[in-house]
Amino acid sequence: MLSIAELTGKASTHVVNDPITRATVKLQPEVFAAYRAMHAAATEAGLALDIASGFRDFERQRSIWNRKFNGAAPLYSISGEALDATSLSIGERIEAMMTWSAVPGTSRHHWGTDLDVFDPRPFADGKRQLELVPAEYERGGPCHELALWLYHHAEDFGFFFPYRQYRGGVAAEPWHLSYRASAEQAHQQLSEEVLRQVLSDDSIAGHDYLLARVGELKERFIDTLCAPLYGDDSDGGSNPWLFG
Repeated sequence: MLSIAELTGKASTHVVNDPITRATVKLQPEVFAAYRAMHAAATEAGLALDIASGFRDFERQRSIWNRKFNGAAPLYSISGEALDATSLSIGERIEAMMTWSAVPGTSRHHWGTDLDVFDPRPFADGKRQLELVPAEYERGGPCHELALWLYHHAEDFGFFFPYRQYRGGVAAEPWHLSYRASAEQAHQQLSEEVLRQVLSDDSIAGHDYLLARVGELKERFIDTLCAPLYGDDSDGGSNPWLFG
């Protein structure tokens, strides 16, 4: 069980560094152990696997959130079109933001169970930068081969894709893996009561709108996930980021 501070990214006592993997990334120890096993299997398969992001604290998430809200960072529609945040109503702005970014205190990256992964080889020469956009994981993209392998093997190591498909809430994130055993427990802890406590923080841009609709937004953006893959996946062929 995580403390409320750990659950909401306001403490990091539940995560550690792993210099063997990447010294700048923090995750829960059991997540690192599972990742190392998965990394070894990917290497044996002739692939390269690296972590772009692991644990992210509340302050970092709040900075990302507030900059998007204020128009200081890019904001996109579900189809990837650039939006002008200042031209949208508060509700339109927040829902567009939640499609791509979690509200501070609600991010799965706070838990130390979730990580963004990529193939580092196409970026090694510095000529291109990783953007973490779906096109990088689609057919022809630099991370497509790795994405296919992970789609079929991540569950062997206890991981799944919580945002494998767009389901009306968070956009598809083919780079985002979650360590099921630990993440499910954290997800259960993130109750509406906890969310109300977090969203009472007036340093979070748009907190009044979020508080007024906390139940609706929790259901749509936090609780609507893709299930782990167990054997055959009935909707596997409908994943354009893998098969398109």
